[in-house]
Amino acid sequence: MNPSNKPAASTQSHGLCDHRTDSEASAEWRLWGPYLSERAWGTVREDYSADGEAWDYFGHDDAIMRAFRWGEDGIGGLCDEQQRLIFAPALWNGRDPILKERLFGFSGPEGSHGEDVKEYYFHLDAGPGHRWLAYRYKYPHAAFPYDWLKAENARRDRRDTPVDLLESGAFDQDRYWDLEITYAKAGPRQILICLEVHNRGPVRETLYLLPRLWFRNTWSWGDGIQRPRLRAVEPLEGAAWAVRAEHATLGTYLLRGQEAADSLFTENETNFERLWGEPNPQPFVKDAFHRYLIAGEAKAVNPERVGTSFMACHRLTIEAGESVCVHMVLSEVSVEAPFADWESVRRHRRQETDRFFDGLLPNADQQDRRILRQALSGLLWNKQFYSLDVARWLDGDQHPPPPERGKVRNAHWRHLKVQAVISMPDKWEYPWFAAWDLAFHSASLALVDVGVAKQQLELLLGEQLLHPHGLIPAYEWDFGDANPPVHAMAALKVFRAERVQSGCQDHRFLKRVLHKLLLHFAWWMNRKDPDGHHLYEGGFLGLDNISVFNRSEPLPPGHVLKQADATGWMAMFALNLTLMALELTTEDSNYEDIAIQCYTQFLNIAAALSGGRDGAPSLWDEADGFYKDLVLAPDGQSAHVDVYSWVGIVPLFACEVVDQRLLRSAPRFARLLAEHGGGGFDGHVVCACPEHENERGEHLLALASPEQVTRILQRVLDEGQLLSRFGVRSLSREHATHQDLGNLPGIGHAHIAYQPGEADSGMFGGNSNWRGPIWLPLNYLLVQTLEKYHRYAGASLTLPAPCLDGEPVTLRQAGEVIAQRLVNLFRRDARGLIPAFPPDSPLQNDPHWQDMMLFHEYFHAETGRGLGAQHQTGWTALVANLLLRRYREEVPDYWQGSSGR
Repeated sequence: MNPSNKPAASTQSHGLCDHRTDSEASAEWRLWGPYLSERAWGTVREDYSADGEAWDYFGHDDAIMRAFRWGEDGIGGLCDEQQRLIFAPALWNGRDPILKERLFGFSGPEGSHGEDVKEYYFHLDAGPGHRWLAYRYKYPHAAFPYDWLKAENARRDRRDTPVDLLESGAFDQDRYWDLEITYAKAGPRQILICLEVHNRGPVRETLYLLPRLWFRNTWSWGDGIQRPRLRAVEPLEGAAWAVRAEHATLGTYLLRGQEAADSLFTENETNFERLWGEPNPQPFVKDAFHRYLIAGEAKAVNPERVGTSFMACHRLTIEAGESVCVHMVLSEVSVEAPFADWESVRRHRRQETDRFFDGLLPNADQQDRRILRQALSGLLWNKQFYSLDVARWLDGDQHPPPPERGKVRNAHWRHLKVQAVISMPDKWEYPWFAAWDLAFHSASLALVDVGVAKQQLELLLGEQLLHPHGLIPAYEWDFGDANPPVHAMAALKVFRAERVQSGCQDHRFLKRVLHKLLLHFAWWMNRKDPDGHHLYEGGFLGLDNISVFNRSEPLPPGHVLKQADATGWMAMFALNLTLMALELTTEDSNYEDIAIQCYTQFLNIAAALSGGRDGAPSLWDEADGFYKDLVLAPDGQSAHVDVYSWVGIVPLFACEVVDQRLLRSAPRFARLLAEHGGGGFDGHVVCACPEHENERGEHLLALASPEQVTRILQRVLDEGQLLSRFGVRSLSREHATHQDLGNLPGIGHAHIAYQPGEADSGMFGGNSNWRGPIWLPLNYLLVQTLEKYHRYAGASLTLPAPCLDGEPVTLRQAGEVIAQRLVNLFRRDARGLIPAFPPDSPLQNDPHWQDMMLFHEYFHAETGRGLGAQHQTGWTALVANLLLRRYREEVPDYWQGSSGR
């Protein structure tokens, strides 16, 4: 073994890059990682029904018996990057009706607030290259309360709080097991596995600890793929047992265990007999281990000790308060003496990870270090193997699909064929990628591994995912949904982040993504601006039920909705593309034309939004100092939708600063700026574009003028309106009383109510809520935007902050007010409590819970309580970027580009 393997790093010096997406070394280290989903059942990929109701077709109970088609699931597992071979532990407390192989929760239609995991598990730690990983799972001594959870959940509706596993009493008197799973890599293909079981209860108990190794079923779908093989072999070199795994493309591996166990084998094949009453093609099937251990069916497992699925059975009796560790090594067959230097390798990998995170926040207090470390670790754990061939999914694999198949969803996405590791919001609620989420993930991934961040963005824009028309696929439930076009922002951010970190300017990456993003920009212009007026209709745009009606549904004929957020996103998109092209112009003058074209399009959008052309109505409401959606009636009348929400803040995001370095390489673009000095365009002032430079010779390109920004901020920084103690609310608190919006053309009587926590609206199934809670991604973009305005205007631009009793603040200070309130969701308050968790939660002060963080999808605007998906360390990992803003010394603006973090 060589515990001193150097961390993989890009070859970067003197501002030059190794322009490969990843170095060969780092790609090799990422061959094995935590790419196993924590739920595969109930996903669109596994749904072959006629009606497309994925939850009803393939549920949690079926998952025990059915071989998955597109991906596997488990608890705290890992696999290779193509998910050929998988390792994950299972458990049995001797009382449950099934083995605990995967996490349990409610499907979308079942849950009182939509899909909801009912387990306690934590992604504790992870380092770059997955050289060190730590995970904890809590499992009751008593039978897992499946039936109680179902009955109690059925009793509640969306007006009630969701049912909590702790309420069942399953963890009373600490009668539970803590399973701590750690992986330490001695090399890219040698993984040391420790499964440490703690009996937290007051009496001695027995647990079956069941490490599993199995192959994803790729051979049953008519491709002629060779069936891989697992077989028991003679244990050597300090092992008590060993299993040999042979795969045609992965090669041969050995899993060796140090402690004695019974070796069980079966096939990863569907149990046709139990599911459908049909004869099984072979005697050994997927649920054999359940039947062998729980039902005592000795013939359920293969006596020849071969198969495609293996389980080691450890029966552990552990005294109260004691623990037992089971040691294994998964490696290539060439590795000798697998258990030599065990502790030194683990210690080295843990110390290596400590040094990495200490380097990110060298001066932070212990609390902030833990928040950042677990946020980024959760982000790394939430990467998953994702496989889908839409054409094959539509056409069926072995049998003709039902005739309704092509009408269910994604019929126009036959080109989409992907098999890759993708950063996902959550491994249970979201065992599929979400495109606009992934753009935000990249901002945090760039802190850990900028090569991975770039690879993720390029994957979305690759020919196997990007639609030929230019649309980025949204998510598998409907690839054709329009999500906010934030990917140019993300690409520019990752480019700048790499420049800040290392001086590397990866122009090749920027060129590749710019060309694809121009296709996406064209799709938006052609599909979401049907009248060619540069005012955009995007539908719900990921903001779900933030409006007075479902914006994805059409209005009556002749009525048109022009969206402030869709138009603002497109203005931001145009400026992002402009800056990307200007960066490329510094080495290739041919990109200046693209910069000019994109900036001209931005001016067209700005003109339309301001209403400057032909006296058209503006999306800016001058009386209220806020951007608003606009409804146009067939008779030419128009009306603003008087809602104060993120919809009216998004236009601020269209903001960039251009420095002299860029302008020196783009003289024609510089002349264009001069022609439109002061935001003049087509005879009107339409935006906050340059009339003068700041003291550094920089120009501001922005949709909103500084005066408009300060007017919007008067609402944003008012705790009676948009500002909560924990960030910016998605809907203003004033709508708690100002709910009646009167009659709107084509909509009728409009009504909206501020709801700081869960929604009581049935819109979008009632399981989404932008009607008040705190969401990290748009808060983060606002903080970033205010920093850009401050970079240009400096300390000369201040505004009275209502939340500070009118004290004047700069725009950077305003952003800091918001940023620190967001981080405070996870910090202990004056009472010693973390707002994101319930006051009586063991996560507050129980010694076996208190240092473990959960990063929720969104947060209650009044209490800070975490809501939605519990492990959404996707875009909520942005808290790490916000923490860095507080502690890191400023880098020169020339390199930072206001987007280095």
